[in-house]
Amino acid sequence: MSISRKELVNYLDQRLTPERFRDYAPNGLQVEGCEQVSRIVTGVTASQALIDAAVAWDADAILVHHGYFWKGENPCITGMKQRRIKTLLQHDINLLGYHLPLDAHPDIGNNAVLAKLLGITVTGGLEEGNPLSIGLTGRFDVPMSLQELGDRVSQVLKRPPMLIAGGEHRITTIGLCTGGAQGYIEKAIDLGLDAYLSGEISEPTVHSARENGVHYIAAGHHATERFGAKALGEELAQTFGIEQMFVDIDNPV
Repeated sequence: MSISRKELVNYLDQRLTPERFRDYAPNGLQVEGCEQVSRIVTGVTASQALIDAAVAWDADAILVHHGYFWKGENPCITGMKQRRIKTLLQHDINLLGYHLPLDAHPDIGNNAVLAKLLGITVTGGLEEGNPLSIGLTGRFDVPMSLQELGDRVSQVLKRPPMLIAGGEHRITTIGLCTGGAQGYIEKAIDLGLDAYLSGEISEPTVHSARENGVHYIAAGHHATERFGAKALGEELAQTFGIEQMFVDIDNPV
């Protein structure tokens, strides 16, 4: 079974509605390859290692959360960028990237899937009044300690998170936003949540958590954003009968 490149892009654009977001990179088809797609590799970042894995599997397309052509970066096709794009073009592989749309999707988004895996019942958006809120708020049916939540995160993500205690309280309400969204802890503070979970951590995050009484869980940028592209690849396989493979290129950040 195969699907045309045009049909694939149309399906993804309709599913993820990228035109609704003000993003930091173009969403959709970033590098054009062959016209028919029967095998697609999904992953977090379009690194050389992921591209090489796609070449080895004879894939026709790669679908990622972190693609290319970010705002503010050097636009010249040199060095690492040249090598990556050259490999894609040499092997006629399509590259599709969806950033914020794949974070925010209510069903297959990074945040929605992670919340489900952690047993969080979603109650709304972290950005009040924003229908396109990237982060989510939620609650646990049974309150737990910070360490108990850390153990659950470790089990789900297969890596231990960094835990910053914001007091002795147990956790019922929580905010989460995958990736590099540690600054959104301020939104969790404003909402009076018990805890906030993101991917990365910065020096000021520790003080914000401690001084405002909000537990913070830094679970890893890569680790928290493995779910959207994987879920979308599985959906494409089920919908169109094409082959898909999620490739997890380890990243400790």
